Amino acid sequence: MQLKQACIDFLAGYFSTHHRTAKTKTAYESDLAQFTGFAGGNLEVRDLTSSVIESWAAHLRELEYAPTSIRRKVVVLKVFFGYWVRKGTLVESPFWRVRLSFGRVEQLPRALTEQEMKALLVQTELNSTAAATTGSVSHRTERATYASAYLRMRNQALVDLLFATGMRVGELSALDISDFGVQEGTFKIKGKGGRDRIGFAVDEASLRLQRDHLTLRGQIQTRCPALFLNFVGNRLSTQGITNVISQLRKDAKIERHVTPHMLRHTVATLLLRNGVDIRVVQEFLGHSSIATTQRYTHISKEHLISVLKTSHPSFNLRSNIWLRQGEATDRLDRYSQKC
Repeated sequence: MQLKQACIDFLAGYFSTHHRTAKTKTAYESDLAQFTGFAGGNLEVRDLTSSVIESWAAHLRELEYAPTSIRRKVVVLKVFFGYWVRKGTLVESPFWRVRLSFGRVEQLPRALTEQEMKALLVQTELNSTAAATTGSVSHRTERATYASAYLRMRNQALVDLLFATGMRVGELSALDISDFGVQEGTFKIKGKGGRDRIGFAVDEASLRLQRDHLTLRGQIQTRCPALFLNFVGNRLSTQGITNVISQLRKDAKIERHVTPHMLRHTVATLLLRNGVDIRVVQEFLGHSSIATTQRYTHISKEHLISVLKTSHPSFNLRSNIWLRQGEATDRLDRYSQKC
């Protein structure tokens, strides 16, 4: 079987029996197409060797792909060859002889400061209030004005929900009206890998905001079941949400680049900083492994060290002969570098 046809058959067969998101399927299609372009679509699958895979990984490094991206692409290939071994098309996977080293690259989550997060929330409220207090308009512009009011309310609701629940941007985009438990203030989140969980509007103000958004949303005539709509009445995409956050960041005069995922990082970091058990945060975020959640403890340690360097009573109570503040700061700096 030629590689190009094997990829087509794999995608049809694998995703008919494995529950994966459309985003995952698209990523598989893209990665396999890239590998096919490198190896040659007319090459027989049984002729693919470990050296071809290793050459492909080296090619990706030359193109300056991040180690995490290369690792993901290689994993897709590994699943592909494993599929054809189970089907009996291949006797063995070429991965049994592959030797690859990606190095350990740990990218720490980037979180907003409390001041930045507050500025973002305040900006959404200001924008929404401005829309609500707009003066009377002619009949011809009434529809456009209503659409503008909805979009501003939508933006406020989605930012609040991202922060309240720690949802991923794809999870927020996938929400349907039926996923919102209006009375309980709950949201049925379709998590990664089929790991669904429940998110909560954490207080009355948040719940009231989500209900107000739903009221406006319900007055828009569309067959789309999505909770959050774009300006033409279709489901708001992940890119659309990213654009909303980007514009709000500019309106709020936040200097650095802000992504929707940073709101997830921010709430996780603040929960740990406030003493919430890491297992609870793991469940809250929908992580399958606690190792993923532990990445946020590094950020919390940095905050702790920063506080200790300025506020620890030791600096006032100890004798200068025993321990000078400068020496204590140096020790904390050295510890911070090890974390």
